[in-house]
Amino acid sequence: MSGMPHRDSDGTPSRRTGSASEPEPVTQPPPRPPLDLSLLRTFLAVHRSGSFTAAARLLGLSQPTVTTQVRSLEQQLGRELFERRPRGAVPTSVADELASQVAGPLDALAAVADRGPLAPAKAPDPVHLAGPAELLCTRALPALAPLTERGVRLRVTLGLTDELLDGLRGGRFDLVISTMRLRGRTLSAVPLADEEFVLVASPAWAERIGPDRVAADGAAALRGAPLVAYADDLPIARRYWWHVFGERLTARPALTVPDLRGVRAAVAAGAGITVLPRYLCLDELASGALVPLLLPEDPPINTGYLAQRPGTPDNPHVRLVRDHLLQAGPSW
Repeated sequence: MSGMPHRDSDGTPSRRTGSASEPEPVTQPPPRPPLDLSLLRTFLAVHRSGSFTAAARLLGLSQPTVTTQVRSLEQQLGRELFERRPRGAVPTSVADELASQVAGPLDALAAVADRGPLAPAKAPDPVHLAGPAELLCTRALPALAPLTERGVRLRVTLGLTDELLDGLRGGRFDLVISTMRLRGRTLSAVPLADEEFVLVASPAWAERIGPDRVAADGAAALRGAPLVAYADDLPIARRYWWHVFGERLTARPALTVPDLRGVRAAVAAGAGITVLPRYLCLDELASGALVPLLLPEDPPINTGYLAQRPGTPDNPHVRLVRDHLLQAGPSW
């Protein structure tokens, strides 16, 4: 009968070619074309600098060209690489993974292109380090001094943390000592050192205020004493007042100096009272030139961080400076 399956001579059903039950052949998708090296180079510049505008400056391209190239790469990959925000381009996890894969090969190609394949390897570039003047001058630079004999060239910039971090995102610096914890993923940072803050005065002012009065009366014992600071908004003193006394500091500074070393000198000379990082006044406390007005059980502490851009060029001297700072930082 027509409805019966055909059987071979041994009685087993036969398999006929072209039967309705035979599966259709699987069609393989066409292979994806290789990624354009110029697009990857532009992508890496945006990832390292943190913005399309900064990447355009580094590459000598217009900002619209950089944007177009990154969008083209995103279309080829079928994935978003950056979140566009007012302060820059924040890489996605896909971008971080791609950068980790292409950074080394692209940097190696760039090195060969710069010097030619038969030329000897050039000496590492100078390391551009930035941070607050006080910590760099009194702690970081003495720790790094021995590296000059090993051929390390340092270029140091002093300034405020916000401005220096912007410079790090833009490629001006290799490493920045930051006095604040970093947010976002455009920069990476590791803890470097903890600084403890201490309320100090000259011996003359300590005697006028009275021994143990601050411990007994709190901030009330300090009313009338001139306040010395490095900025009009009293950032360090305000934090100390709130952390230790539980009060908002409303006083105006009698003297401001945009360098804590100047604040230290003025207070030691009798200008009034101030709050300083302990590392900055260890010698004065030991000699008696400055006197602590209070020794709280839980003093305010601020953590400093060593920041750099993820995927930065593989300069061995940057790693050397970074390792020396991280080794020395805990002793500060």
